[in-house]
Amino acid sequence: MKTCRIALGLMFAYFLSGSFAIAASPGPGPAKITFQRIFKGSTPEFVQITVRNDSDAATYEIRQLDEDPGSTPFQVGAALRARMFSLADKLNDFMGLNLDVHRKIAYLGEKTFRWEQGGQVFETKFNYTLNSTAAELLQIFEGLARQQELADLLARSIRYDRLGVNDALLQVESDFTRGLLPEPQRLLALLDQIGGDEKVVDIARDRARSLADRIRHPR
Repeated sequence: MKTCRIALGLMFAYFLSGSFAIAASPGPGPAKITFQRIFKGSTPEFVQITVRNDSDAATYEIRQLDEDPGSTPFQVGAALRARMFSLADKLNDFMGLNLDVHRKIAYLGEKTFRWEQGGQVFETKFNYTLNSTAAELLQIFEGLARQQELADLLARSIRYDRLGVNDALLQVESDFTRGLLPEPQRLLALLDQIGGDEKVVDIARDRARSLADRIRHPR
């Protein structure tokens, strides 16, 4: 009996040791989704956005094809990232996915969704899709790209073209009203800066303050 109890004790200890080893083993690591659109002759011709599932740190690159490449950091909030990764999960992380409509329609640029985690990489390319889940994910990425374009436009206008600030604000206001900006609160710092800048014309300052109020207090 004593020998049996010792054997059982050793087996239990071995089982626990194995369990701890499994629990402590490293996982596949963070996942990344990258969206890329290449459309020669358009403005912009190249768009690329990468988001991670473990951090709000994202990157974007928006340029013409003949311009120097280089990504810029920005932030994407947890709720929006969760939605994006949920959509990717519904698309099986793009593994073996064929999204293109395969019909003769106008060329709208080559779009790519790419999933990376650990050593795994899956991607799919398409011109146009009727898949509603992919279309929603595409809309989010396109919205983020547009949002960053507007942020850059506002920043340039404040620095180099104060007379053009109101025109830039009109674009922001139009896209916000149409619901095209996934996280308009990211523009609040720029809007507040314009609203308090006495070197900016009054109409632009008033518009910036009004738009910031609409973003903070959506009706």
